[in-house]
Amino acid sequence: MIQDIGDHRFDRTYRTDSPTGRSFVLAYHQGLALYAVRDGGLELPRLSDWGASAAELHARYLFAIGDSEFFLADCRVAGGMGEGAPVPIAPDPGEPDGLEVPVPAGFSFAPIREFRYLEPRWMAFAAITGYHLWDWYRHNRFCGVCGTPLQHVATSRELACPHCSNVVYPRISPAVIVGVTDGDRIVLTKYAGREYKNYALVAGFVEVGESMEDCVRREVMEEVGLRVGNLRYYKSQPWPFTQTVLSGYFCDVEGDSHITLDRHELKLGRWFDRSDLPLSLPDTSSLTNEMICAFARGDA
Repeated sequence: MIQDIGDHRFDRTYRTDSPTGRSFVLAYHQGLALYAVRDGGLELPRLSDWGASAAELHARYLFAIGDSEFFLADCRVAGGMGEGAPVPIAPDPGEPDGLEVPVPAGFSFAPIREFRYLEPRWMAFAAITGYHLWDWYRHNRFCGVCGTPLQHVATSRELACPHCSNVVYPRISPAVIVGVTDGDRIVLTKYAGREYKNYALVAGFVEVGESMEDCVRREVMEEVGLRVGNLRYYKSQPWPFTQTVLSGYFCDVEGDSHITLDRHELKLGRWFDRSDLPLSLPDTSSLTNEMICAFARGDA
């Protein structure tokens, strides 16, 4: 999965370090991340690639992977939207004010979800995780209580309001991925009206006052009309694209196995035999795909 980065150690401890020339300084815009492909592999911009200082970039510490530190360019960035001369990018409502900093030579923006399939995996994970924090920062520029501009806390990651002392922490929404099984059969679904077109499993966000297990039962009933039991926890995964942490469960159908589809959420939902699963191109990034593959192998 995206967080499986081998021997590279992800260190989320917040530091007050300043970037060096070798430090990575990441930039994002409207669901896009700045990157380059060099020698057949993903490369992210380092401070030495930018034609600007750390102060001009408003470089903000994010995390470390091994000996590599990652920072966020907390400024407006111009260019990188295609070939030719850099062009200005219209800022998002949540982007910081101030001068635009040109994109480093050789780098361009690409949809963040494409990083699921890029190598090296540890660098792709850094870009995806940095996106989670960037998206949180841009949606939290002002206090939700009194409207005062929020300030970065000097020694930790949260944001604080200097007027009413409201503290805002990074958003992490819990959700479940559910493999509903009936012997050698499993329910696969396809979303209605979403960009993602491949097969998926039943999934949904945890509601207020709800346990993970209760969420599993509710989501399965709402989406495919099935009653389930014998819940078995599988694994969890951070999913920065939606600021989510996913918990995977397998469960068994109880009683009638006829599917009643929620057409608002899904355009397809049906039983597939273990030996006839429509496995797509290899995707080792997602909990959903790993669970489907585990069932296909007979491991679930």
